[in-house]
Amino acid sequence: MRPFIYEQPADISAAVAAASRFTTDDDQPTRANAQFIAGGTNLADYMKLGVAAPNRVLDLNRLEEPALRQIRVTDDGIRFGALVRMGEAADNSEVKRRYPVIADSLRLAASGQIRNMASLAGNVLQRTRCEYFRETSWACNKRVPGSGCAAMEGFNRQHAVLGASDACIATYHGDFAQALIALDAVIRAEGSRGTRKIPFARLHRLPRDTPHIETDLAADEIITAIEVPAMPWAWRSRYLKIRDRESYAFALASAAVALDLDGDSVREARIALGGVATVPWRAKEAEAALQGKKLDQASASAAAEAAFADAEPRQHNAFKVELGKRTLVRALLETRDMKV
Repeated sequence: MRPFIYEQPADISAAVAAASRFTTDDDQPTRANAQFIAGGTNLADYMKLGVAAPNRVLDLNRLEEPALRQIRVTDDGIRFGALVRMGEAADNSEVKRRYPVIADSLRLAASGQIRNMASLAGNVLQRTRCEYFRETSWACNKRVPGSGCAAMEGFNRQHAVLGASDACIATYHGDFAQALIALDAVIRAEGSRGTRKIPFARLHRLPRDTPHIETDLAADEIITAIEVPAMPWAWRSRYLKIRDRESYAFALASAAVALDLDGDSVREARIALGGVATVPWRAKEAEAALQGKKLDQASASAAAEAAFADAEPRQHNAFKVELGKRTLVRALLETRDMKV
């Protein structure tokens, strides 16, 4: 690991000011000389591997604003402070009751130790676990723009079949983000240009020809809160995760589903897919296929076909298309049968 300067800003303004002094408007957060850290379960790992090499690390855990560590539930929705830990949110009784898909996605992520360390904001900003990204001897456009993508012709079992480009097929490996994009969450961020509200669906960027630009955030912007509106489909929701082993493994395929039903018919559906795409993936084609339909095996299967109609599998990950379809069908039917 390269030497770096470690600072603990006292408040958000000080943190933003410190980052602004050592970054420019053109710097990407993942490549900036100054980077923020909270739980550290992702950044510290990549600093050890030499993938990330900031000159300055700004630890946000001393920030004085109490709202950063609070979960607030109202009739309008739920607000998570950015520094709330994954384990705390997963165990919150109101989260489990009103937003089961959120509780599921957090409970099924990582290990208990990591969930107790990792912050919610840090979790949604986690970087890919692509083996070719993590190993600096391989070509990787996400790590070194223009160097190529070794995964294209390499062992790509874990890689994406949706949202890929000629420059990158790395999978987004998070779980919590799928629940947030399904529930129309928004992000609050603060930086040198002020505060802003970002729809979660716009936070992550498709790789296209610039896979090193991963999010819509500026290098000196801090996520301060994640807000989820109160919607009728939030109560009937769940997250299903399929993986190689039952715990401490990333998804091969996952589905976050929320349903607003009128008897057996779908008034509205919210669907997001994980483990199969380069970014948190909203399956709007599948949602449209279910609109007004009776939710049964046939309609769920039709929705799954729509969700993966544009899939582009490669040599070792073609199984993810069928696995993803079966995962979505199961998630839809199990969500339909929930007692709410």
